[in-house]
Amino acid sequence: MRDLGWPQRHSTYNDDSPSGSRPIDRYWLLTSTTYGNWLPGDSRGFVSEFEGAHGVKALQNIPDTEYARDIPSLQEFARNQLTGPPISLNAAQAEVIFRQFCETATHRNWELRAVGIMATHIHLVVGVFGDPDPGKVLGDFKSYASRALNRQWSKPPSETWWTERGSTRKLRNELAELAAIEYVRNQSNPLLIWIAGENSRPA
Repeated sequence: MRDLGWPQRHSTYNDDSPSGSRPIDRYWLLTSTTYGNWLPGDSRGFVSEFEGAHGVKALQNIPDTEYARDIPSLQEFARNQLTGPPISLNAAQAEVIFRQFCETATHRNWELRAVGIMATHIHLVVGVFGDPDPGKVLGDFKSYASRALNRQWSKPPSETWWTERGSTRKLRNELAELAAIEYVRNQSNPLLIWIAGENSRPA
């Protein structure tokens, strides 16, 4: 590995950012699972749309609120709707995804603070300027990563590598950001963990 010159951090929590740069406005912990894993109805919680009380559609993905969870009938229904086998990433795919995450962040002028890529899910700690929709931020990371994966492995039978949505958690202060970074660092059985300022970016 060699350092590709990742930009310095521009903190939103103090005024010591480099001259001529503007501070990051928001930090997010973004999470997504790969296709076919962590289905709607899962006991661990989920953020997919589902039919709630009285047949009304519900979507419980508001930051700082509990996710919907543990609806076995919904989980079984979702499993039967799969159009391909669940996707489990490997180490080579994790490297491709990570390189693309870095490229996407650079192109969008976002700041990656931490990346965790596991076989069935990803975590990103990212800073953004302004207040863009975090779902769109996560969607851009996933979309460009999908293109990079398709170039080397072609599209999977499901036509997608990812679940439709993901979790977006606003990190309201520096303590929350540091806690999110530690959360990423301590993931079990990771394919790749990268922390800004601690690891070089791969060549």
